[in-house]
Amino acid sequence: MLLGTSVANAYNQQALMEAYFSVVMIRGYNLDGGMAYGSGVVVADNQVVTNCHVLRATKQPWVSRGEDSYPITDVRADAWHDLCLVTTHNMPFKPVQRGNSLTLTRGQEITAIGHSNGVPAPITSVGEIQGLYPTQPGNMIRSSAKFLMGASGSGLFDMEGRLVGINTFKTAGNGGSIHFALPVEWLETLEKMPASTEFPVHGKALWEEDEDKKPFYMRAAVPESRQDWATLQKVSTLWTQQEPTSADAWFSLGLAQLSLKQLTSAASAFDQAVSLDKQFVEAWFKRGEVAQQLGDQQTVHQIEAQLQQIDPLLVSVYQAYLSCEQHCQK
Repeated sequence: MLLGTSVANAYNQQALMEAYFSVVMIRGYNLDGGMAYGSGVVVADNQVVTNCHVLRATKQPWVSRGEDSYPITDVRADAWHDLCLVTTHNMPFKPVQRGNSLTLTRGQEITAIGHSNGVPAPITSVGEIQGLYPTQPGNMIRSSAKFLMGASGSGLFDMEGRLVGINTFKTAGNGGSIHFALPVEWLETLEKMPASTEFPVHGKALWEEDEDKKPFYMRAAVPESRQDWATLQKVSTLWTQQEPTSADAWFSLGLAQLSLKQLTSAASAFDQAVSLDKQFVEAWFKRGEVAQQLGDQQTVHQIEAQLQQIDPLLVSVYQAYLSCEQHCQK
C-alpha cells in the first residue's frame, strides 16, 4: 500500500502539458550497430540535459521527437554527477521551467515524464517524494514516480510543471524499485563547464561507486528493494550512528526491525523517526502497525490524533491500512 497524502494536490494542467513537450529522446547507434537510447529535457534554446551514461555507447548521438531529429554537436559532461548538457541546432522546442529541489517536502506529489523503453511518446508516472538528501547544491530526490529503461535523463516535475530533478538511477528487487533523481540545481554548475565534441562520454557515476563508499541512503536502498532485512538492519544501524538526526535513517532501521519481528526495537526506531519529522506519514503508519501487533491500542489511537493534525483524510487511510495488515493476503 502506498503511504502518503490521501488526496492528490492541485496541479497546473497547462504547465504540465508544457513540461511534457519539453521531454525528448536521445538516440544513437552503438558500436555493435544496435540502437542506444535515453531521455532528455530541453532546458535552454537548443540545449538538452540528460544522463551521461546515456551517451556512453554512441559516437554520434542525436535528439529526436517523432520523425524529427537534431544532431548533437557538443556536450558539457560531468560524468561523476552523471549529468550531460548537449547542444544541437534549429530545435524548435520550448525550454522547461525550472523549480527548486530545496523547497520540496516529503509526501509532495510529483510526476516523472520520460521515454520509457524507447517508446516514441513520453510516458507520465505520478508519485510522491519519499526522501530528500542534501547534496549541495540541492537535494537528491527519492520518489515513488516510476521510470523504466530508456527514461534515464528524463524529468521529474512538481505539479506546477517545474523541473525539480533528473531521473537517473534505481534499485530493483522483490520489494519493488526505488527511484532517485538528481537535483535540478546541479545544472547551474554544468552550464559553466567547457564543451567537448568527443563521444562517447566516459567516466564512472556516483551511484556506481563501491557500496561502502556510497552515502547511506543509497546503501540502504538495495537491501530494502530486495527485502534483505538483515542487511538493511546492519546498514541502517550504522546510518543512525553516523547520522543520528536523520529521520530516514531511523525509519529504515525500524522497517528492517519490523520485518524481522523485532517489534519493541522497531517501535523505538519509528518513534525516533517521527520525533525528528512529525510530518513523516509513512513512519506514523508503520508505528501504528507495530502498536497493533503489540496489542497497544492506546498508541494506535494516539497516532490517529497525530494524523488528524497532518490531514484529517489520512485517518481513514490509516484505519484501512491497519485493517489490511490484519486481514489482507500478502
